[in-house]
Amino acid sequence: MKKTFTILLMLFAINGFSQIPSGYYNSAEGLAGDALKSALHNIIDNHTEKSYNAIRYILDETDRDPNNSNNVILIYKGSSVSGVWDSGATWNREHVWAKSHGDFGTSAPAGSDLHHIRPADPSVNSSRGNKDFDNGGTPHHEAIGCFHDSDSWEPRDEVKGDVARMMFYMAVRYEGDVSGEPDLELVDYTGTSGSIFGKLSALRQWHEQDPVDDFERNRNNVIYSHQGNRNPFIDHPEYVEAMFNPPSTNASLIEKDAIEIYPNPVLNELNVVAPENTTRELYTIIGEKLKSWKEETIDVSDLDAGIYFVIVKDNFGVTIKNQKIIKK
Repeated sequence: MKKTFTILLMLFAINGFSQIPSGYYNSAEGLAGDALKSALHNIIDNHTEKSYNAIRYILDETDRDPNNSNNVILIYKGSSVSGVWDSGATWNREHVWAKSHGDFGTSAPAGSDLHHIRPADPSVNSSRGNKDFDNGGTPHHEAIGCFHDSDSWEPRDEVKGDVARMMFYMAVRYEGDVSGEPDLELVDYTGTSGSIFGKLSALRQWHEQDPVDDFERNRNNVIYSHQGNRNPFIDHPEYVEAMFNPPSTNASLIEKDAIEIYPNPVLNELNVVAPENTTRELYTIIGEKLKSWKEETIDVSDLDAGIYFVIVKDNFGVTIKNQKIIKK
């Protein structure tokens, strides 16, 4: 049976949550599997490097407590503490992709890449060490909601997806194609060493369990302002499925020119002309599926005024009509 995946179009610039540059992901459109990974690598590669020393004074911006601008949120403990750097007494810098898995230490670019470095409680950071990520273990006595055993660490539920998307980023950003940069890979087991890290199935589960939130989106935007690159899996969560569970063929049988969507703006009825044996789906700008239908016309009189997106798919892939639908 051929596998399918659904691409959810999301446009956060409308509500201020995202500042994705126009065309930033154009070269990744319609791709899956290794082809998607390669395209995303080229998009986010060669970012503006920051020193490990300098990022101390950026983390208080990336991880700022939205309820207290003087504080930062600690990734595993969830505590809100002073964002003032005090030589690591209150909080230190956690490499989510442990620096020993790739032997990059604190050297740029991987060792000071803000996309995977978060403020952490020093003793909790020490407990996590360089363990793989997986479910289960003994409850941690300080970081409530975290579990650990001899070779794995499970973060609290509120940041499981954050952790997963940081790990996906690292596995794409660092391909060893530049001298001195590691080639990082995710595997589906624990007890790893070298430049590999586990456990892929747990990370995929966490990505689904803990969707992207406003804190992550803001963090992505702040890092982009400093490094000039973004985490694709925050901007496009659907890339996880497309990359790690691609359809048996990367190409849909639908030609984009065969899709017509009208009227725009729409009032009560939306028409989506597409080939036979296709499914139409309607989504909000934050990726919530509202309707799924087979015929050309769908009643949208029940929807509030706003901006929506349409996806047309067949059994082999997904074709996106890059056209926003405005509901009066």
